[in-house]
Amino acid sequence: MKLLPMALILAAASSSLLAAGRDTISVVGSSTVYPFSTVVAERFGKSTEFKTPKIESTGTGGGMKLFCSGTGIDTPDMSNASRRMKKSEFEMCQKNGVTSITEVLVGYDGIVIANSKEANQLQITRKELFLALAKRVPAQDGSEKLVENPYKTWNEINPKLPAHKIEVLGPPPTSGTRDAFAELVLEGGCKSYSWIKAIKKKNKKEYKEICHSVREDHVYIEAGENDNLIVQKLSANPKALGIFGFSFLDQNSDKLQGSIVDGKAPSFEAIADGSYPVSRPLYFYVKNAHVGKVPGIKEFLTEYTSEAAMGDEGYLSDKGLIPLGGDTLKEIRKNVLSLKELSL
Repeated sequence: MKLLPMALILAAASSSLLAAGRDTISVVGSSTVYPFSTVVAERFGKSTEFKTPKIESTGTGGGMKLFCSGTGIDTPDMSNASRRMKKSEFEMCQKNGVTSITEVLVGYDGIVIANSKEANQLQITRKELFLALAKRVPAQDGSEKLVENPYKTWNEINPKLPAHKIEVLGPPPTSGTRDAFAELVLEGGCKSYSWIKAIKKKNKKEYKEICHSVREDHVYIEAGENDNLIVQKLSANPKALGIFGFSFLDQNSDKLQGSIVDGKAPSFEAIADGSYPVSRPLYFYVKNAHVGKVPGIKEFLTEYTSEAAMGDEGYLSDKGLIPLGGDTLKEIRKNVLSLKELSL
């Protein structure tokens, strides 16, 4: 009798264990993408013979750590992300044996700065938001030096803003929304100072430290990965502001309103056409080693990227997702169903 090499025996045993060990798709990651994935999972569970996928809201960064930890049965199959996978995360995946990954662009979302409808709608600029929330800001005497943020109330920044204490509830550093807010809002305001913008050419690390660092004196309050908690706190405190994805504003439009940023209110149309200045792409990532081993992954991807879900009139747009458009979606679907490998 011909003996099989030990490596083949171990590989077959590992594959068999994975298939037998779990029959439910595991998805982790972004709290922003969570509601979209949850809706798809629920429909998928009701309309197929497969179990409803388990969707967990761990934050984008937390999800990437779990996703990239290996290919074993105890690791997730997919990870939602409210920003693109970082090069460092891709390298962590590769190091841990997660060498074949498919990236899926889901659609677009806006980041809103919202408050209770019991208060006046705020009209604000990204520069003013930078001055309100950055750890260090330009000195008030007009000199080209940075000081610890001295601002306590909004009207100290601009007399036209309310005379309320600056109090902003937002996501923690593990959140993709926090990363996107830092890049699109804080840096957007920061680089309006030409002398700070000039630092980028000389020292990118110093520039990022200035433009992305959030103050730590309890003016910016980290509210965890639960955007619903921010919604509740804003309802209880009309003087506070909150930061989260447009879909949450859309779902809570009876209680909350989005601030007008740089002259544009957050709306489905303004995010779709790019005129609202704080919009970003949303993604999920698939661990290709688990496809065909954990039941239903390929079928779940088919449902998620279908016209019925992600199309212009799809059920995800009813939840606040800004769709990709026909030709882009066709290309995405083709790449996903062929499990096209990501390279960064």
